Amino acid sequence: MAEYLKKASKTPTSDAGDVRETVQAILTEIEAGGEAAARAYAEKFDRYDGNVVLTRDEIAEAGSKVSQKLKDDIRFAYDNVRRFAEAQKETIRDIQIEVVPGLIAGQKSIPCQAAGCYAPGGRYSHIASAMMTVTTAKVAGCSHITACSPPRLGVGVNPAITYTADLCGADAILAMGGVQGIAAMAFGLFGLPKADILVGPGNQFVAEAKRILFGRVGIDMFAGPTDSLILADETADPEIVAVDLVGQAEHGYNSPVWLVTSHRPLADAVLERVPALIAALPELNGQNAAAAWRDYAEVIVCKDREEMAKVADEYAPEHLSVQAADPDWWLERLQCYGSLFLGEETTVAFGDKASGTNHVLPTSGAARYTGGLSVHKFMKMVTWQRATRDGARPVAEATARISRLEGMEGHARTADIRLAKYFPGENFDLSAAE
Repeated sequence: MAEYLKKASKTPTSDAGDVRETVQAILTEIEAGGEAAARAYAEKFDRYDGNVVLTRDEIAEAGSKVSQKLKDDIRFAYDNVRRFAEAQKETIRDIQIEVVPGLIAGQKSIPCQAAGCYAPGGRYSHIASAMMTVTTAKVAGCSHITACSPPRLGVGVNPAITYTADLCGADAILAMGGVQGIAAMAFGLFGLPKADILVGPGNQFVAEAKRILFGRVGIDMFAGPTDSLILADETADPEIVAVDLVGQAEHGYNSPVWLVTSHRPLADAVLERVPALIAALPELNGQNAAAAWRDYAEVIVCKDREEMAKVADEYAPEHLSVQAADPDWWLERLQCYGSLFLGEETTVAFGDKASGTNHVLPTSGAARYTGGLSVHKFMKMVTWQRATRDGARPVAEATARISRLEGMEGHARTADIRLAKYFPGENFDLSAAE
């Protein structure tokens, strides 16, 4: 039986404010009022009244403000993300089979036409989010990609975000954040095409806007606060485990971090070390990490690795790190996670920033049923069929009888007419009766 040395007093949803009414009102007003309403909200929330769709000159100016050292790092990370996305795309192929003699059915992959990619720029400026979303959409083959990020007073969009979005292939960059930015992409404001799919992380207002719009547009996933779980045994380094937990807790006050271990001394060492590591962070980061550790963190001791794996699958974390012996066993055994990090030589931050896998991942247990953002999210898997008249015959007979059994006479008659035309003079038993 797993033992909780530290139990969370809250869950990410326990104190979540009801923002739906507020977000719905903003979306309704912007849809009715168009660009003027979106601009008004930008002025209200971001105190920004500058150009919304950045010009080539503004994009070039932003690039000039980014150091060459940072540009080299962004290019390195971009190349990794692009290569991984290209490898993902190679796993998708069009197929066709002869289901029955004379009837051929196929699958075809078609990218979405217009993608809207959101990159947060509030508490932290998420350069990597622009990279993860725009690059993946570009590799998937979307014909138009809009990048959107909130501007800051006196600065506009973070220059590094602008540079990254442009490097990765954005066709347009919007200086607009929050619900108004999501609305601008969804409704096709400022001369842009309406987005077919909206992707990228954001605060609870951005997440709720995407939730409300889902159905009218596609979205990557319903996202809550980021969460991370570490599986560690007696071979793990408690200092590295503690640093990794704190590194993820800094995301926000309600970002859960969990340690699951089979080694009680390691758990005790981590519990002792974490407060000092949090205290050593910059003020804002430390405040976030302290609140997350106090209210949402858990430390669980299990009897063996099988129990550890079972706990991890139950939590279905967004990020799952394994700092334990026999990584191949864990890779084979673990079932529910957004992204997996095997061994202390890799860490969640690598995936967040530069290693190539996507950092837009399922949160709040959604890894039980979905993976993270990939080229597959931007592509529609559609089907087609064609048949000879002989090939259509057995399918039409079965269709007519099944349709009548269901009471769908109109469906049945679409099969009847073909049989009558293609095989005149033949009698067919097309009733649903025995």
